[in-house]
Amino acid sequence: MKKKETAKERILRTGSDLFYREGVRAVGIDRIIEESGVAKASFYRNFATKDDLIVEYLEQYYHVFMKPFEEAGKRYPEDSVEQLYYLVECLGARVEQPGYRGCPFLNAAVEFPDKNHPSQERVITYHRETQRNLSLIAERAGAGEPETLSAQLMMLFNGALMTAYLDRTSYHTDYFRSAAKLLIKRQISLIVE
Repeated sequence: MKKKETAKERILRTGSDLFYREGVRAVGIDRIIEESGVAKASFYRNFATKDDLIVEYLEQYYHVFMKPFEEAGKRYPEDSVEQLYYLVECLGARVEQPGYRGCPFLNAAVEFPDKNHPSQERVITYHRETQRNLSLIAERAGAGEPETLSAQLMMLFNGALMTAYLDRTSYHTDYFRSAAKLLIKRQISLIVE
């Protein structure tokens, strides 16, 4: 038997869906309350402010987006190059999902340019952790310049995420995949040359 969803879970699920589909700034608390079917007091018991819900929304995505790193290590424990290729494939698959509307972190960064907004800490943490994880894998893979490779892959990832959102009808993830794999191969071959 499935566990009944708590008010907090319902608010987070509804808010997350609306934030992702329509934008964080475009969705008000009253709409989240109405669509989640909770009382206003219940909302504020679980989230003191909309900003608290935004941070929780990003925290939820943070864990989802970090799973491919864990999965890459499990699938290819002895092959860090394959881990990098796996991560490229995961990102390609992400942007091909129906209803894809960009990266929640990039969207939040654009919607809240004030570096003091509570969401920015989560955005920056996601970016740094992703780049750090890529760098660690690149180092284990034997990349000549792991930090450079991770920075290049992050730029390519972010560009692919945004391009896929902007060009919804004709975006070709093969372009992203081949460019990312070319970067990886080039960095790995630096130590062989």
